[in-house]
Amino acid sequence: MDTEVLPPMLLLMLFACFSPGPNNILCAAHGSKYSVRETLSLMVGMGLGWSVLGLLIGLATSTFEQYDTTFEVLSFVGAAYIAFLGIAMYRSSPLKAEDETQRLGFKTGVALQVVNGKAWAYFLALMTTFGTLLGSGLPPKLLIILLNLVFGVAALLVWATFGSYLSTLFSSERSGVYINRSFGVALIGVAVYLVLV
Repeated sequence: MDTEVLPPMLLLMLFACFSPGPNNILCAAHGSKYSVRETLSLMVGMGLGWSVLGLLIGLATSTFEQYDTTFEVLSFVGAAYIAFLGIAMYRSSPLKAEDETQRLGFKTGVALQVVNGKAWAYFLALMTTFGTLLGSGLPPKLLIILLNLVFGVAALLVWATFGSYLSTLFSSERSGVYINRSFGVALIGVAVYLVLV
């Protein structure tokens, strides 16, 4: 295993996992509306879906490289799903005591990874470059997945905490509407970005 490639790979993972994206913005939005604790099942779903996706891409990297249209289709489907979540967030009202039905959970976290074109492209790039540089076989790919899971969960916790902090800071119903709309617009922006890139 060539450990010289670890520093640049870790730097890429750090940037990719902590920068704004569908998972992070959705966790911030959910954390702002509910709490970090109520966002945990969504984060677990994201982490599991993210890791399974990475494993599947790691196992089938050579096959996926031959079908560029697969990524284009996934990108559009993923962007549509993210835009749907953004519109729902934009239109939602601040949380009231009796409002329990809009919470997102484990299944949504997993499903988002399946249609997350950014995640597909990210793992394909990681597996085709660093996966082969680290060595052949499954162990280097499992290391990449494990490191991504560590960085990814840390990022989700940071973003959910950020969202929860915003809702505490701006606790009035009016500011809650603005927070929901801001995160909704941010999610729609991510969807547009994924389509244009």
